[in-house]
Amino acid sequence: MRFDLISIFPEFFAGPLDHGIVRRAKEAGIAEIHVQDLRQFTKDRHRTVDDRPFGGGEGMVLKPEPLFEAVENLLGHEVGDAEKRVPPEAGTTVVLMSAAGRLFTQETARRYAKLERLILICGRYEGVDERVAEFLASEELSVGDYVLSGGELPAAIVVDAVTRLLPGALGNEASTENESFSSLEPSAQGGTAAIAHPRQAKLLLDFPHYTRPAEYRGWKVPEVLIGGHHAEVAKWRRQQAAEKTRRNRPDL
Repeated sequence: MRFDLISIFPEFFAGPLDHGIVRRAKEAGIAEIHVQDLRQFTKDRHRTVDDRPFGGGEGMVLKPEPLFEAVENLLGHEVGDAEKRVPPEAGTTVVLMSAAGRLFTQETARRYAKLERLILICGRYEGVDERVAEFLASEELSVGDYVLSGGELPAAIVVDAVTRLLPGALGNEASTENESFSSLEPSAQGGTAAIAHPRQAKLLLDFPHYTRPAEYRGWKVPEVLIGGHHAEVAKWRRQQAAEKTRRNRPDL
């Protein structure tokens, strides 16, 4: 899968995407990540990417021209105008990272992981010209109900979340099925399995994990995890995941 990140701070991604699963996925050829400097698509000597908004207001807004041209350069064709729009080819999605976007969820990450290419536009300043959101981006995306200085951190989050869902990115593919925000139900064997019917699904946080030593400063690992009874372990984990979800995320 290919990721294209458009930003006025391309050097930002030198760190976050060079470690762990993302790095290994790049080295294995599972994920391909390219960063595009937005300022390369400006026309003036100051390489201006922003301007004051019509109607007044505080702050500056990213201009549409460099963003449209940056995406068109990546796509290899123009996206059209008010008379006729030319959408990206099948398997490609253009996403504008924006505090005003739809909330990024695990289900969104799974949907993106099925794509061939994901182009992420990193907003900055007070926002982006609305024509970018309406006519260039396929969708707007937010990583939470808070405001950040720009879309670079959210874009890195999306890349990480999507990459780990790509086939071969993790050593154990089952790791993505039994973790937080997965839709789970008890299986016939007493374990957990992905639900095929969304209406029956329950989004659960991950169950608690313990490792050696079995006792640390007087705190002991639950006996059920040491007994070797797999069905009981699976039952305990489901119960603990449900309890943690009720305690920390009752909205789920």
